[in-house]
Amino acid sequence: MKTDLTRREFLHVTGTLTIAAAVSPTGIRLLSAADLAGAGASLQPSVWLEVRPDESVIVIVNKSEMGQGVYTSLPMIVADELDADWSRVRMQAAPAGDAYKDPVWGSQSTGGSTSIRHMYEVLRKAGAAAREMLVAAAAATWSVPVGECGYELGTVRHQKSGRSLTYGQLAGKAAGLDVPQDPGLKKAAQFRYIGRELQRLDLEEKVSGAARFGLDSSAPGMLFAAVARPPAFGSEAASYEKEAAEKVPGVKAVAPCRSGVGVCAETLAVAWKGRDALKIVWTGGSDPHMNTAALEKEFLARLDREGIVARSDGDAPGVIKGTGRLFEAVYQQPFLAHATMEPMNCTADVRPDGCDIWVPTQNQTGTLAAAVEITGLRPEQITVHTTYLGGGFGRRFERDVVDEALILSKAAGRPVKVVWTREEDMQNDFYRPMNATRIRAALDEQGAIAAWSQTIVCPSIFARVFPQTMENGIDSAAVEGLANMEYAIPNLRIVYVRYDPPVPVGFWRSVGSSHNAFTVESFVDELAHAAGRDPLEFRLAMLGDHPRARRVLEAAAEKAGWGGNLPEGRGRGIAYHLSFGSYVAEVAEVSVDDRSGAVTVHKVTCAVDCGSVVNPAIVRDQMMGGIIMGLSAALREKIEVAAGGVRSANFFDYEILRMSEAPEVEVHIVESGEALGGIGEPGVPPVIPAVGNAVFAVTGARIRTLPMNAAAVKAAVKAGAA
Repeated sequence: MKTDLTRREFLHVTGTLTIAAAVSPTGIRLLSAADLAGAGASLQPSVWLEVRPDESVIVIVNKSEMGQGVYTSLPMIVADELDADWSRVRMQAAPAGDAYKDPVWGSQSTGGSTSIRHMYEVLRKAGAAAREMLVAAAAATWSVPVGECGYELGTVRHQKSGRSLTYGQLAGKAAGLDVPQDPGLKKAAQFRYIGRELQRLDLEEKVSGAARFGLDSSAPGMLFAAVARPPAFGSEAASYEKEAAEKVPGVKAVAPCRSGVGVCAETLAVAWKGRDALKIVWTGGSDPHMNTAALEKEFLARLDREGIVARSDGDAPGVIKGTGRLFEAVYQQPFLAHATMEPMNCTADVRPDGCDIWVPTQNQTGTLAAAVEITGLRPEQITVHTTYLGGGFGRRFERDVVDEALILSKAAGRPVKVVWTREEDMQNDFYRPMNATRIRAALDEQGAIAAWSQTIVCPSIFARVFPQTMENGIDSAAVEGLANMEYAIPNLRIVYVRYDPPVPVGFWRSVGSSHNAFTVESFVDELAHAAGRDPLEFRLAMLGDHPRARRVLEAAAEKAGWGGNLPEGRGRGIAYHLSFGSYVAEVAEVSVDDRSGAVTVHKVTCAVDCGSVVNPAIVRDQMMGGIIMGLSAALREKIEVAAGGVRSANFFDYEILRMSEAPEVEVHIVESGEALGGIGEPGVPPVIPAVGNAVFAVTGARIRTLPMNAAAVKAAVKAGAA
């Protein structure tokens, strides 16, 4: 499978029907290759479709493939409207450029569980327009009315005469026709592929080992680079022995870069040796005494500071002040690393007249911008080759490794491949934010929630990445799942206290929902038990105006056998969360070792309503992957900070869930036919509180600090018993 295509190559495929989808302020405009050649600079083609004489159908995808299936699901959308033969469908990864920007975001990037949601309409119209052009070309060939022609699986037939022509035979003639701007789209009942479990287009490459990830990239004359990085945040190189590193046999260049000092050599082992020879003296950093305990204490202390009101319904403080049934809890969660399977890497070849970059990235626009800034070249002189991503989760939205490769290639005058070790990856991440939350609530005489007041102390991701989105000083990620809470609570107040310690934070799978679901759904469970109500019924009673939320809760509970018997020593917990436009409920079945406190998750039952479904198999796979990642965060993961930097170094001291610990996972798709929701991230948030609530069902102890490792659970049980 070819994974890149230049604009020049695209426009010079002879005998090919080519459709571009351009997004302008007035809507979507469909263009042929001839139209595009004379299009003005204000148009921004975002998606390409080709039907070639050899019968192949090429869908050029502007999103990154990191396991979430977009190299299959996006072509499925085009193929369905085109009514192409799926065996003829191929994909190509788009190069970086304005032509391939997301029509909603205005950037070429992948995240927020938006790939299908943002591209669905554009892709359907592109496929439908091509289909209508092919049918029109056949009708013109036979001199018959278009209405007498039908289409099926890559072939146009004249119903009366029985004549037929394939899409490949018609492609050249169709390419000369005007592109219909409002093509007729199929009804759902006519879908051939959408809603079906088709085999992934990238499966064969990945099974055979032919798939090219970032670490597989190479270029003639390439050097390997290692970067000496500071041991603490804010620390800089005060001095280093450049000459000593240059004397190491095989070292070809030593140069400073934004993250430290880079050493370029013939092999990676030599680059590491040269890096060690630098003997860098580092400055003290932003806060040399910063450590985990001090950070946790500071986050808790800031719960008493005045913050910014993100939502205020009714008079929560007043109702709480006057109640006789006040309940309060404080929750705390740590910094988390992304720990992607493929460590960070990038290969760059900077030349006086051009630049090529091979990188597993979620942010082609940012990569291209970095290259323009660092090389001084024009965008059209730069080619970004997006490889497969060995895990992204938001980490590969950042451009730090790209900056390193570009700077060092420019300095060395040769292609350079930067490869991080696992320790570098762990200690130089953009972490999921540490945060602390306090919730106060009042129950009325009927046992319903009369008031809810929640304060969250959390660093800001958007202030660094997208500062223009900070409305009234509020980071939308920090309060997602809180400010949009769907429970019917008459008096509700959400307060955001921003605190930015030196530890850098970034997008982590499901972002703010990954931590806010834990606090909300844990405390809802606490209130349900305080009211003497079943946790499921308690939630359903507050979701009367939200039928989709009710349905997923009911479906998950039914499939999990909620209320039924369990083996001795096991308990169930339930949780629900809306994120990225999708409704998800999960039930966890767990047991707890009496002596050690170790939690075993035996089964997770998930119900998801993500609206219309393109490929059910991909939906189930993504929900399962999200659940496993959420379980790892719930039970194992925690970044430890010491001496102003990250102490955690590898999986021996940053534990993740093992394969042997993975539970049985059932995923049930609740059909609703509603607007498309995201699917890459919504599986993460509910499983964390579901496990905590199940631990309570077994032990009677509430876990309010993550991770729920054996020591934490044992301490909570002991404290409860006391």
